[in-house]
Amino acid sequence: MLKNKIDYLKFGFAVVLVIYGAIIARDVTVYRFLDRVDLVSHEAGHLLFRWFGEFLMVLGGTLGQLIVPAGITLYFYARREFYSSAVTLLWVGQNFFNISIYIRDAQAMALPLVTVGGGRDAIHDWNYLLRAAGLLRWDQTMGSLVYGLGIFIILTSVEDTKWTLFLCLLSS
Repeated sequence: MLKNKIDYLKFGFAVVLVIYGAIIARDVTVYRFLDRVDLVSHEAGHLLFRWFGEFLMVLGGTLGQLIVPAGITLYFYARREFYSSAVTLLWVGQNFFNISIYIRDAQAMALPLVTVGGGRDAIHDWNYLLRAAGLLRWDQTMGSLVYGLGIFIILTSVEDTKWTLFLCLLSS
């Protein structure tokens, strides 16, 4: 006898998650909904890490944009809400796509940057970070590695979502 019914809403959302993951992986240059949230987290990261010196303040943007979705993912995981943690893990992977674009742009510095008050004092985070580390000439390679990590995280998210639903079906 079935104890639980299949949660068709979660199943449908898992399918949407697979499709969305494929769409964002195919063309990471298109600005999507989550990118707006990521930008806020990125800029807040600069503010939060400014107390730890210039290098960490600049790196803080990237850290902020990773800490927010990773923290939410860990929160769900700690509460044993595995489906929710798998879904938010996709958000972590999507952030790695954005970061990979920024890293690959370190030498060219062609991306438009956010400036405070419309000023022209914006620093290209990854140009600064890679230059300071003596790794600027490796921007394409490092960006590709970060993109690959994003793919891996998104595939893990999709796989975790599938397994969570499968385990729910078994326990039904």
